[in-house]
Parts: sequence; C-alpha cells; structure tokens
Amino acid sequence: MGENQRKTRHKVSLIGAGQIGGTLALMIAQRELGDVVLVDITDGIPQGKALDLLESAPLGDFDVQLKGSDGYEATKDSDLYIVTAGLPRKPGMSRDDLLRTNTEIVKKVAENISQYSPHSTIIVITNPLDVMTQLMLRMTGFSKKRVVGMAGVLDTSRFRSFVAMEMGVSVEDVTALVMGGHGDSMVPLPRYCNVSGIPLTAFLSQEKIDEIVERTRNAGTEIVGLLKSGSAYYSPAAAAVEMAEAILKDKKRLLPCSAYLEGEYGIQGYYLGVPVILGAGGVERVIEVELNDAEKRALKKSLEHVKSLVDQLHLN
Repeated sequence: MGENQRKTRHKVSLIGAGQIGGTLALMIAQRELGDVVLVDITDGIPQGKALDLLESAPLGDFDVQLKGSDGYEATKDSDLYIVTAGLPRKPGMSRDDLLRTNTEIVKKVAENISQYSPHSTIIVITNPLDVMTQLMLRMTGFSKKRVVGMAGVLDTSRFRSFVAMEMGVSVEDVTALVMGGHGDSMVPLPRYCNVSGIPLTAFLSQEKIDEIVERTRNAGTEIVGLLKSGSAYYSPAAAAVEMAEAILKDKKRLLPCSAYLEGEYGIQGYYLGVPVILGAGGVERVIEVELNDAEKRALKKSLEHVKSLVDQLHLN
C-alpha cells in the first residue's frame, strides 16, 4: 500500500499496553478501524505486542499498521486516543482506591496528548472512571465533546448479559440502560430494559430483577475476585471499541457514556454516565430520558459519590 493511501486511514493511539490495551489493539485491527499505536512506559511490551499482532494479520484477515512505543511521538496527529494507563484493581480494592496513583498517571498522559494531538478525541477507561475523565478534560483543555468516559456501554452490556443468561434468550434481543457513576453507585434502569420490545417485568419477578441489578453493580468486583491478579479486560475493551467505531465512522450511536454535564438532569459541572449521541464530533448530544422519583434519587446518590472524589482532587 502506498504512503498516500496509508495517510487516509484513521490513527488510533492506545495509552497503556496491558491486558485492556492489547485486547483493544486486536479488536481495532480486526475491525480495521485504523492504524494502531500502542504506548506503554515498560519498554518492549508495546513493541512486542504490536509485532505479535502484526504477524497475525495474514491469518486474521486484517490490514492495518501496528506500532509499539515507550514514548508519545509515535502518536502524533492521532484521531483518537483510548486511555487505559493506570493501576488495575486487586481483590479487596474499589475503583476509588486507585484515585491518587492514577491521577498522576492521567496528568502525564493528558500533557502528552495535548502536545502531540491537540485535535484528537479521547476515550478514558482508567479508574475511577468519571473522575479521571474530568481530570483529563481539565488537563487537556479540550472541548467537553472530545473527552468521554467508557462506563455505561460496559455496565449496560453486563446488565444485558445477565438478563439473557437468566431468561435463556439471545443477548441481541435484550436492550438496557445503565446510568450514573462507574462504580457501586451506578444506576441500572430495569424500566428501560426490554426483550425485543417486551418489558422485562413481563418475564421476570421484581425479586429476580433486583438480583440482576445488584449483580450488575458488582460485576467488575466479581471478576476481580475470580482473577485475583487483575481486573476485567475483554468486556471493557469491547465497550471502548464500540465507542471508537461510533466516533471514527460517525455512526451517531445512542450509547450510555460518561459525559460532562452542564444542566442536563439538573447536574452542573460533573461527568456522569448518561445516554449520548456519539459521532465524529464526539459527544454530540446528551439525551435526557424521563426518570421517576426513585431513579432520580439513585442518580443523585451516584452523583454525590462522584462529587466526593472530584472534590478530593479540587477539580471544581
């Protein structure tokens, strides 16, 4: 392929070449969303993973460029960054326990993104998700539309999976919505869950629905407990790729993401998981769905938790 042709591709840079980063690189390459740059501070890891993936291309039937680097120069003029850099959770840890360490990491990442790709869009995966996304916005000075957090897509996927498992139906027929912060205070909304348009309540008892809601809230912790030496990576990567494809292909997908709110849902100046239209402009529109009193209280409780972490970093 000639150099001029190669320049027409999107360029996606993945900051962090751990389990999520490596899985992201594979999924992005398989979908041919763009050329991929893997960046990690551990020299050899991003280069090795990129080369390994590149050598699988003839067998995987994809044709994109993959490059690994321990510096940011290779990411210059990226269209999209997906940030996974940070410490993963271990058993007994909450996402909030990662606050201080991951704050310093995200600050350095933000500085480099601003320097090398000032017109890029950023998807943040680093935990605690909503706070790290707000920190990224502050440190880059980017438009709120171009800094978005991956949370609701993953949480909703987990909710859909558990419903499908319980009912013995295809996950493709299950629609759901999870809002709020990415953590124990997230807000799954059974009222907006259906199976091929039929409300969830037509199939399951309230007790069973409550069990699924609780399992969704604790899904990440459940995986951490099983793995014992890390946290989930297949499902977070798949969720971020869903968002990346919506942005790079300007698909105008309606997806639950962590977005910066300026009055929507009565929330001012914080990132929180809400339904948005995701396209080439990033978060192009926040969708406000009707919430009943119980759902409003749950969303407010989730916001208060996010606020407490944001206040610790003095971001507002």
